[in-house]
Amino acid sequence: MISCHTCMRGLVIAGTHSGAGKTTVALGLMAAFKRRGLNVCAFKVGPDFIDPGYHSQICGVISRNLDGWMLTDGYNRDVFQKHARGFDIAIVEGVMGLFDGYDGKSEAGSTAEIAKWLRLPVALVVDARSMARSAAALIYGFENFDKDLDFAGVVFNRVGSSTHLEYLREAVTDSVKMPFLGGLPREPRLELPGRHLGLVTSDENPLSPDYVDRLADLMEKSIDLDTILGNLPDVPEKASEKHQDPGELYPVRIGVARDEAFCFYYQDNLEILESFGAELVFFSPLRDERLPEEISGLYLGGGYPELFAWRLSNNVSLRTEIKGLTERDFPVYAECGGLMFLCQGIENDDGIFYPMVGLYPFAVRMLGRLKSLGYREVSLAASCPLGAPGLTIRGHEFHYSEMIDESAGVKFAYTIANRAGKDAHREGFLIHNTLGSYVHLHFGSNPDVAKNFVSLCWKHR
Repeated sequence: MISCHTCMRGLVIAGTHSGAGKTTVALGLMAAFKRRGLNVCAFKVGPDFIDPGYHSQICGVISRNLDGWMLTDGYNRDVFQKHARGFDIAIVEGVMGLFDGYDGKSEAGSTAEIAKWLRLPVALVVDARSMARSAAALIYGFENFDKDLDFAGVVFNRVGSSTHLEYLREAVTDSVKMPFLGGLPREPRLELPGRHLGLVTSDENPLSPDYVDRLADLMEKSIDLDTILGNLPDVPEKASEKHQDPGELYPVRIGVARDEAFCFYYQDNLEILESFGAELVFFSPLRDERLPEEISGLYLGGGYPELFAWRLSNNVSLRTEIKGLTERDFPVYAECGGLMFLCQGIENDDGIFYPMVGLYPFAVRMLGRLKSLGYREVSLAASCPLGAPGLTIRGHEFHYSEMIDESAGVKFAYTIANRAGKDAHREGFLIHNTLGSYVHLHFGSNPDVAKNFVSLCWKHR
């Protein structure tokens, strides 16, 4: 058993492509190592909100996001070192394929970049369907593409039979340096349900103890866990970034919508708000008929309000209370699902319209296709709850809805550009002290926006 609490040990789980099975392998390793009595923590590369929820369920501690575009090298290292310290092993689940980032020219934004920043070895997950010896050629390419990466080994997924696995073992043994760590058979019972934004969330589909046990059993039978544990190197600690002193604190209560409909929050965002003095009070727009008492601001995160539109619409007392507060300059910050909740209503895939809070003059319509996806850089074009014009912050946009009708009478607080700094457009819908946007911002890219919001809430307490 690993028990070196003065060092850090970790492993990045990366796929050759999206859908190779890295989430299954990452969750399985967490479950198997936990069963062995190890203290396990988890991280997720990229702007994903759903996978960290499953990580947290298995590990029993909050999983954190790492990101090579929204956040600096130093910020990512600090997050990892702060939250991996004291654990036996940290499992970092990658994003997309190992070398896939936000363009085809560099490693920027990729799992490989994070692995090198953190100095962690990579376990490569390969989907072995319809492949045998050809898999070795694929692995050879990954192994030699970037000589600065260290590999802990290769894990095959969706192996057809014991004979198939033996062919894969022979191919790897003869052709590549990467250790053969085993292979997982096709196991439909362990597949997690999905929908348009990815997997069904852990709030709706919590992992049962039986599922976690079966996952751990599969890993023990199929993967060489002893080799993985025995070969993990110590991770050297680097000097932390010098973060600004938060200075004056603003002791204020802020209501945060959190339930199955509103569950997309970066944990860092919540903790950065708290670092400036905020006390976060969670409530459920699905179940609570009134807002929490003595709050002086609202944070409405993203999620799946369209799936719970009937229940949200029927909670007339809460909708009425929120609209009344917004009309009296109450500070509100809303992202994606939160924006949808504040509009006139949501039209679902069947054309049924459900009234929402009704602050914004427009409604939204769900589409059967992706409307927008990608990293975004936001520049404040007007004074708003997040700060003064000129301030910039980074985030990510991912939604299947579009606006119905014009946004007449709404002020635009944002100028938004894509990751390359192109396709700039106006967004950030501002009415009174309510700011709503489709973009999920990461406060770690500019903590001043969190400070500005907490300060505004304090002034209006």
